[in-house]
Parts: sequence; C-alpha cells; structure tokens
Amino acid sequence: MKKLIAIIISLTAFVSCKNESNKKGISLNTETPKIDIVSITGRQLMVNDKDYLITGICYHPVSKGKSKRDFGSLTQDLKLMVEAGINTVRVYEPIEDENVLDKIDSVGLKVIIGFGYNQGGKNDILSGTFIDYVNKFKNHNAILMWELGNEYNYHPEWFNGDIKNWYKAMNEAAAVIHKNDTLHPVATAHGDLPDDLARSMGANIDVWGMNVYRSVRPETIFKEWKEVSDKPMYLSETGADSYMQIANQGYEQGINEKAQADATEIILKATFKGKDICSGVTLFQFTDGWWKAGNNDVQDTGGTAPNSTGVPFDGSPNEEFWGIVDIDRNKKKVYTVVKDIYTSVNKNN
Repeated sequence: MKKLIAIIISLTAFVSCKNESNKKGISLNTETPKIDIVSITGRQLMVNDKDYLITGICYHPVSKGKSKRDFGSLTQDLKLMVEAGINTVRVYEPIEDENVLDKIDSVGLKVIIGFGYNQGGKNDILSGTFIDYVNKFKNHNAILMWELGNEYNYHPEWFNGDIKNWYKAMNEAAAVIHKNDTLHPVATAHGDLPDDLARSMGANIDVWGMNVYRSVRPETIFKEWKEVSDKPMYLSETGADSYMQIANQGYEQGINEKAQADATEIILKATFKGKDICSGVTLFQFTDGWWKAGNNDVQDTGGTAPNSTGVPFDGSPNEEFWGIVDIDRNKKKVYTVVKDIYTSVNKNN
C-alpha cells in the first residue's frame, strides 16, 4: 500500500511539473521541423537523396499599371502552376513575406531565391545583407537553392567596367552562404555558357544556371558545358514570346500564340532529353509583364534584353509577351504545351 501511494505521489508531482512548465511557456516538444535536404551528386541535383528534375517557371508577378512585384494573385497562380506540373518557381529577388513561402510550400513547390548585387542595401550582395535573409529562411522547406545575380556577365558597366569585380563578389558571397547554410546549394544565373574566367573565379558556385536564347536549340549548350565542367547546370531562362515582330517561317506578324507554343514545345522536349547533363528548366515566364516596355497600363510591343536576338522565330524579344498565361491569368496556347510536357516528365522521373 505504501508503495502504491508513493507511485501516485510521484505521478502527481510529474503532472504538476508538466503543467507548470507549460504555464511558463516552455516547449516540451524537442522535435525540429522536417526540412528537405537539397544536395548534389555528380551532375545531379538531389532532394532527400533522390534526383530532382526542375520543371519550373520564372515568376515576377506585376499587376496592371504597376511596376513592382506583388503576390495578390498568388493563390490563383499556384493553382495554375500545380495544374501545369510546375515544381519550382524562380524569383529574381527575395520573398520577404513568410506567408508567401508557406503557401508555396503547402502546394509542394520549391523556390529558387535570387539575390541582386546592389538593391539599395536590402538583402543584396554589395551590403552583405543577403546573408541575413539566408539565415532567416534557410530552414524553410520551400527553399531549393540560393541564386546570385542574373546574367550580370552582360553588364560589366555595373562593376566599374570590369566583370572580374562581379565574379569576385559572387564567389565570396557563395562562400559566406556555405558557411551559414549546409542544406542548400548556391547557384548563379549566367548569360549563356560561362567562359573560363567565370568558371575559374566562380569556384564556390555549386550549380550553374544559364539563360539561353538560341532560337529553339538551347540544348546545344549541354555538350559545350559537358566539355568544360562536371558541375550541375540548369536552364534558368529559355523560351519564346507570343508576338512576331515580322512574319517569318510561316508565322504571321503580330500577336501569335501558336508561334510561342510551337517554339516552347521544341525547346522543352529537347531540354528533357538532356537530363543527364541538365537538371531542368525554369521557363521564362509565368505571366505577361506589362511593366517592361512602356505604358504599364497597356501591353506594349518592343522592349529589349541583352543577347536575346536568338528569340524564336523572329529574333526579336517582345518583353511583355512572354507569359504562359496573360496578365489576367487566362491560359495561352503555350500553357497546354507546358502542362503536357511537365506532367509527363514528372510522371516518368
């Protein structure tokens, strides 16, 4: 009987202590949230030790009449992305709202977070504040990779006329990230094939993204990359617009969704045939961008991008016509192409 009383007293004391701990706000759950581990094996990007093939999209949503990115249509956009078989979104600047990252993660998508060099001291490389963002969100399950710059090799004028200044900053930033985050690779988005200088000065880069506009033949870069590097690569930008500046190759001048759809089909099919070298693609881009070439309230023709004369089929980039959906989120003909190919790739991968 005395033994039974002692047991009861001990249990009462334990429950009392447990309740007191909870009152004081002390967490008794020592489990850490599960985070997918992103790694590299040879040329392959891996998530939780399984090959990860990017079926992605570049995403910079700007509303009509505006010039700044906003996520007011995020729920609708994510629904369209999931339907299209998209598994990765690539953004050109950090997403500061954790709720946005939570929503992206909740539908099973990953994010490639891009950092600019000089963004006025806000999460940028010049000020070093990029690492504050990395440390804040490195344990968020939505993160796939960190990415430094976007085809800066076309802009030595941004770096006192010497592109080596950028490569040095890029490489040092990658080293800082590696010291702070062991769970995610560091990439850069390079304009076309990185030359010897870029590769030698960018030794800390784990994955080379390449913005490739070679008409409907971006896959020609795979052989070139294989000959100079054994690191992973992916197509950080490629694709076609839905406006023909001139009539060419059987496609009429003017708005031409068929030209965009046909070009994208050729590009994506060839891309995924090269998955032994290429870890996938973030197609440019999700929605038409009315902010790029003129009056933000209307869709303008024109607009330029460096080294983009390889745009199918007219060799002329019309910067406001690149979406797989229009600015009102109506599906363009290319949307069905992307959906069919991405869905098939995901099923067979």
